[in-house]
Amino acid sequence: MSVLAALALTACGGADTNTPADTSNNSLEKTTLTVGILPIPDSAPIQIAIDKGFFKAEGLTVQTSIEAGGATATPKLVAGQLDATLNNYVSLFSAQEKGVGKFRVVADSYQAAPDNFVIMAKADDASISSPADLVGKKIAVNTLNNIGTLAVTATAKVAGVTIDPKQFVPMPLPDMGGALKNGTVDAIWVAEPFISANSQQGAKKIADTMSGPMADFPIAGWVMNDDFVTKNPNTVAAFQRALAKAQQLAASDRKAIEEVLPAYTKIDKATAAVIALGVYSTTLSEARLQRVADTMKEYGYLQAGFDVKSVLHAPAAG
Repeated sequence: MSVLAALALTACGGADTNTPADTSNNSLEKTTLTVGILPIPDSAPIQIAIDKGFFKAEGLTVQTSIEAGGATATPKLVAGQLDATLNNYVSLFSAQEKGVGKFRVVADSYQAAPDNFVIMAKADDASISSPADLVGKKIAVNTLNNIGTLAVTATAKVAGVTIDPKQFVPMPLPDMGGALKNGTVDAIWVAEPFISANSQQGAKKIADTMSGPMADFPIAGWVMNDDFVTKNPNTVAAFQRALAKAQQLAASDRKAIEEVLPAYTKIDKATAAVIALGVYSTTLSEARLQRVADTMKEYGYLQAGFDVKSVLHAPAAG
């Protein structure tokens, strides 16, 4: 399921990740970057690039900041508290359309695969066994108006159910299991490692939200402010080169992912070896991301048509 092309905008050719980098202090406008990540497998390439010295080889020091989701990381990016962040495309495109900021996707990161993002309910709750049972139920998601709410809405629609946005209850992923147990919510939308953790604590899967119309759906990419990209072209290019190596390693070697997950998530080594992983993208595809925008328009997440070209910043050709 891994994609092994070099990180580049598909329509514009590939970046040569073997091109020697000029890492002198004069070549980089900024040498220390703060990058927002989520404590889930999607963020693995950043940790790989740190641990393998890919950023260091480019003259960069990268510090990470754990974020709850794209909707909460975006304001920090706008404020300059983050230089880059992992952001789900739903939150990103919505923020761009609303004028919250002007952003650039500098690299793709993660694409859904089966059982990566699921809806769960209490195992002993006979009233919920499928998406058709979600009518009027309270559903926990990590943030509102993001990939989680879209995925649940699309999954329910296939089952003939229309989800009212008021049914969604935002909360951090680690808190969802407890909220499900005590009845604060009736169902939760979770990714690994929380799928495995909640399964062990008495939750059942009622739907894979990345199937049917959402199969192979692009999830998230690495995002910077347009102004930052314009003012720091050498730094951005160095970041892209290092990340390209990490994305390619993540795509081709599962062990590389398993090694880093315990460093920034609560996933232990044993769990890392067995959890379902998505696809680590090594191309920045206009067509793939346009699918996200078109799906958002279909479900009312975007008011007008959205051309993703406006937010893509392809790596420079070697």
